[in-house]
Amino acid sequence: MESNGLSFRVKSIIFVLVLCVIPCLTFIWADANQGEVNTEKTLLARVNAEIKKVLFFDMAFGSIEIDNVDRDGSLVYDELGKPTKRDIDIPFLVMLLILGGIFFTFWYRWITIRGFKHSIDVIRGKYDRPEDTGEISHFRALTSALSATVGLGNIAGVAVAIQLGGPGAVFWMIIAAVFGMGEKFCTCVLSQLYRKVNSDGSISGGAMYYVDLGLKQMGGSWVPIGKILGVMYAVMIMGGAIGGGNMFQVNQTAEAFRGTFHIPESYNWLIGAIMAIVVGVVVIGGIKRIGAATARVVPTMCGIYVTASLFIILTNITRVPETIGLIFTMAFSQNAFYGGLFGVLVMGIRRAAFSNEAGLGSAAIAHAAAKTDEPVREGIVGMIGPFIDTVIVCTMTAIVVIITGAWNDPSVPAEAGVLLTTKAFGSVIGWFPIILTISIALFAFSTMLSWCYYGERGWVYLLDHFNGVGLKTVIVFRIVFVGFIIFGAINKLEDVIDFSDMLILSMAFPNIVGSIILAPRVLEKVRDYWGRYTSGEMKPIR
Repeated sequence: MESNGLSFRVKSIIFVLVLCVIPCLTFIWADANQGEVNTEKTLLARVNAEIKKVLFFDMAFGSIEIDNVDRDGSLVYDELGKPTKRDIDIPFLVMLLILGGIFFTFWYRWITIRGFKHSIDVIRGKYDRPEDTGEISHFRALTSALSATVGLGNIAGVAVAIQLGGPGAVFWMIIAAVFGMGEKFCTCVLSQLYRKVNSDGSISGGAMYYVDLGLKQMGGSWVPIGKILGVMYAVMIMGGAIGGGNMFQVNQTAEAFRGTFHIPESYNWLIGAIMAIVVGVVVIGGIKRIGAATARVVPTMCGIYVTASLFIILTNITRVPETIGLIFTMAFSQNAFYGGLFGVLVMGIRRAAFSNEAGLGSAAIAHAAAKTDEPVREGIVGMIGPFIDTVIVCTMTAIVVIITGAWNDPSVPAEAGVLLTTKAFGSVIGWFPIILTISIALFAFSTMLSWCYYGERGWVYLLDHFNGVGLKTVIVFRIVFVGFIIFGAINKLEDVIDFSDMLILSMAFPNIVGSIILAPRVLEKVRDYWGRYTSGEMKPIR
C-alpha cells in the first residue's frame, strides 16, 4: 500500500509539473506580444467586468458623486478645462456582508463577547476528547482556518486599503471584523450540524453542505432553494480558491521577492513554478497533512511578523496616539481623494472580508473537520479567527504603514500592495524587508494549502452528484489549482486583486442567505449549550 501511495503521489506531481507548462507558455506568448496586449483589456479584466455586472451592482445607482481630485486635494480637470467627477459605488455584496454581521451578532445575543474566554479554553484543549467524531483537533481546525485568513490579506490587503481608502479604512476594517465574528460563529456551528462523513472516513462540510442539507431538512419549497444555493456556493468557492487563495498569494509573493532581491519581472514565472512544486507536494496529503503543516507554520509565521511589527511600533511608541487619532478621524473624512465617507467605508469592509473571510463561509470547511460532538463549541472556536486576523494582525500592519509615513509616499505606485508594506518595514531597519519577504512566503504557502482544501471540498460536493465520483476525481482539482499558481505570478496585481475580490466576496450571497434561514435552528443549539456551560454541567476534560 505504501509503495502504491508513493507511486500515486509521484504521478500526481508529474501531472502538476506538466500542467505548469501551460501558464509558462502563456507568459512567453504574452511577452512576445506585449505591444498588442497592452492596447486592450486582459482576459482576466474582461472576466472581472462581467462578474461585477451581476453581483456587485451599485446599490446607490450612481447617486453618490464626488469631485475628482489628486493626492494634494486639487481638482482634476478634463481637456475642456471643466472639473471632473467620479461615482462612488456601494456594491450589493459589500453591504450584504456588514448587514449580515450586524444581524448575526444581535441574533445570537453577542455570544462573541460572552463566549470569548470560553473560546480560549476550548482552543487550549481543555474540552478535547479523542473519541469525538472528526479528523483534527479544535486547535488544528483553527490554525487551518487561520492559515487561509492570516496571510497576504493582512500584509498586502491592508496596504491596498490604506492606499485607496486612506488610514480611515482601517477603522472600518476593525468594525467589520467585530461584527464578522458573529458571522463566523454561525457558519462554524452550521458546518458541524450538517457535515458529511465520507466513505474513506474524511469529513466534508461547509456552506454548500449546510445550505443544502439544512434547507432539505425543512422540506417543501426549501429543498430546491437549498440545492441551488449549495451548487452556487460550491462553484464560487472553487473560483475563490483559485483567485484569492492562489493567484493573489503567489502574485504578491513574486512582487515581494522581486522588490527585495531585485529579481527581474520576467522571472516571476520561475517563482511561481517553485511555489507550485512545493504546494503540489503538500496538498496531495489532504486535510490531515495540511492541518499538521499549518499547526507548525502558522504560529511560526505569526511570531515572526508580529515580532517585527511590535519592534517598529515600540520604537515609535510616542507616535502611536497620533496614528490612532488619524485612523479614527479619517474614517469619517470627506476627503475626495479616498472617495469620501462612503468610499472609505466600502474599502474597509471589502478588505476586511478579503482578509478574515467572515461571512464567506470558507473557514467553516476546515472547522467541519474538527473532533467534537458539540457544534456550538466549534462556533465558539471559529469566531476568534476575525479577532486574531483583523483586530490584531491587520491593525499592527496598518500602524506600521502609517507610523513610518510610507502610506503617504507619492513615490509608491497605487495598488502597490506588498511593496508599500515592505517599504514601511525597510524604512526602520534596512534588512527588515528580508524578514518580511520570508514571512510573506510562509503566509502565502499556508494560505494556498488551506484554500486548495476549501476548493476541493466544493469540487467533491459538485461531483458527488454524478455517481459519487467527487473523492475519486479530487486530484483533478488539485492539479488545476497548482497549475494556476504560475498564472497568478505572471498577471498584473490590479487584475488579480479584482478577480480575487469578486470571486471571494461572491461566496457571501449563498452563505449569508442560507445562514439567515437556518439561524433559528442555530439559536436553539446556542441556548442549550450555553445553559449547560453556565450551570456547571459542562466540565473541562483537563
